Amino acid sequence: MSTRETAIKAAAAYFDEGGFKTDLAEQVAIPTSSREEDHRVDILRYLDLMRARFEAMGFGVEIHPNPALERAPFLVAKRIEDPALTTLFCYGHGDTVPGEEGRWSEDRDPWSLSVAKTSSGERWYGRGTADNKSQHAINMEAMRHVIETRGHLGYNVTFLIETAEEMGSAGLSDFCRKNRDMLAADLLIASDGPRFSTDGPDIKLGTRGGLNIRFRLEYREGGHHSGNWGGLLANPAIVLMHALTTLVSRNGQILHPGLKPDRIKNSVREALGNITVSSGPSDPQIDPWWGEPGLSGAEKVFGWNTFEVLSFITGDPESPQNAVPPFAEAICQIRFVVDTDPDTFLPLIRKHLEDEGFEGITVEPARMFMLRASRLDPEHPAVGWAVKSMERTTRKPVTVIPNAGGSLPNGVFLNIIGMPTLWVPHSYTGCSQHAPDEHVLPHLMKEGLEMMTGLFWDLGDGFP
Repeated sequence: MSTRETAIKAAAAYFDEGGFKTDLAEQVAIPTSSREEDHRVDILRYLDLMRARFEAMGFGVEIHPNPALERAPFLVAKRIEDPALTTLFCYGHGDTVPGEEGRWSEDRDPWSLSVAKTSSGERWYGRGTADNKSQHAINMEAMRHVIETRGHLGYNVTFLIETAEEMGSAGLSDFCRKNRDMLAADLLIASDGPRFSTDGPDIKLGTRGGLNIRFRLEYREGGHHSGNWGGLLANPAIVLMHALTTLVSRNGQILHPGLKPDRIKNSVREALGNITVSSGPSDPQIDPWWGEPGLSGAEKVFGWNTFEVLSFITGDPESPQNAVPPFAEAICQIRFVVDTDPDTFLPLIRKHLEDEGFEGITVEPARMFMLRASRLDPEHPAVGWAVKSMERTTRKPVTVIPNAGGSLPNGVFLNIIGMPTLWVPHSYTGCSQHAPDEHVLPHLMKEGLEMMTGLFWDLGDGFP
């Protein structure tokens, strides 16, 4: 008899017998760095691989051009069992950040899945393992096992894979706006980012937004001898550093009220009240003195805005000279929640610097596209339904987090296409995504595969 438990056991056997590892290795082997133009062919190869897997599951697949970034097309896979049924929307991104070859431990190749034993268990290394190839692969395979066990899903599916997420999801908003009818669905279930804790699963209902900003101050052409000209020529690095400290304090508190929320909503504060943020064995130690005073760790990372300096360049960092540098440039970032309007940030910062007497500092977006913040109401019925399903499978409590600390294009799906959004991550905070030694933990991958198989089975029994 075909049952939920039969499907979950089949998915677990596929993992234990090495099927998932083999399939993930095939994905990792394709270097899909979207920030590097010479990987356009590799991105197309990856979409061809995904096309074959979707078609084997009974999906029709189309590759759509991306006018905003030619090398990063969209894959849309659709399985229509009955137009009258509920439609599920799934999402993943096939692109990665650059491989950073030569910087990985033990001379690992970022484009080859490798396994290492550690004191805390096994790890699978490779670029894209955590972000995001394993995560959309888990959801695809969970769906495949439901189809093979039950013979059908009991609902329709639209699965979108983009290839420019690491470029700020260039073109995604326009693509979804122009194809709203084709992409319309009743519910999004997707996976990206880390779990809050390796001890149990969680659901995130949205994301913070992310705006990268370039501050540049240039006084003159070329450097000038610091012995002859020091004390006479203004140093742009020092001036820019002081300008930034009018925006953020030495303790990481945002100083300008227009760059942060007025307050945390009661419903969000209540949802975060039972969450304690702590460092795991592979995580950096938290600095409790950093950030907005009076907030808990969970409120700082999930319910508030943060201002970060990502890089600061002046002179020649590789070969410093005894010279007053001609320019200074800082790339900064504001992570923001839905309670603030990011369109006001740049004009506000420019006026603030002018009012503070800082002249000549240009303030411009550092990336062409901005990911906006979004959040589903925690009381939406889909949330309780998903929690019940996941707890039934894992026999562990599920943590509901109003929004992730990082940024994803959730706002496109929630606000432009229009559907409730649930994010069920399968990675963990110590995975080194966006860095050398990116990896995943196989026991979390297996639990995620079982959990999603149960979730996709339960959706066939009725939409919440």
